[in-house]
Amino acid sequence: MAASLIVWEAANLFAGDDSPTNSKHLTIQNIQLWQPKEKTQEHHPGGGIGAITIGGLGFEPPEVTFKLTGPDAQTKALFGIGANGQRPYTIYGALRDKNGGRMIERKVIVFGRMIEVGENEFQRGQLMEQDHRIAEITHYELWEDKAEVYYYDFFGSVWRVNGVNQLAQMNAMLRIG
Repeated sequence: MAASLIVWEAANLFAGDDSPTNSKHLTIQNIQLWQPKEKTQEHHPGGGIGAITIGGLGFEPPEVTFKLTGPDAQTKALFGIGANGQRPYTIYGALRDKNGGRMIERKVIVFGRMIEVGENEFQRGQLMEQDHRIAEITHYELWEDKAEVYYYDFFGSVWRVNGVNQLAQMNAMLRIG
């Protein structure tokens, strides 16, 4: 197999749902996808010679952030306590394999709650920016080239990597799913 270099060239975000009016392709500046990270705890036994970091304790809470150019009333309206709960966010990316130029579609589906919206300060001659943070994520999917890379479902206790359920044995023992 030949070596490859994959570059994320372009992105779009649909905030709240995939209505064409919610497309952010002209204002999206950056997106930080969820970076899966295990919860860990340090353990230093009383009779041991050192400490160990123990993993496998679940995930740190997932988050997704993005920045738009200019104030955006539609995404501001997704923030709020009470009625504004979890919403779908769909991210599309155009990846390019530099070894041959083949385009690869990236798709990310997130169900979460917008917990932060903030504009930067006004400065004459500079574009305004609006930052967003999505947390309380209960569902996350990452697809590349129409293949599932990650599938996370909080309520179903499902964690799949490349289509393989990493928790299948434990869930069967606990009679989940």
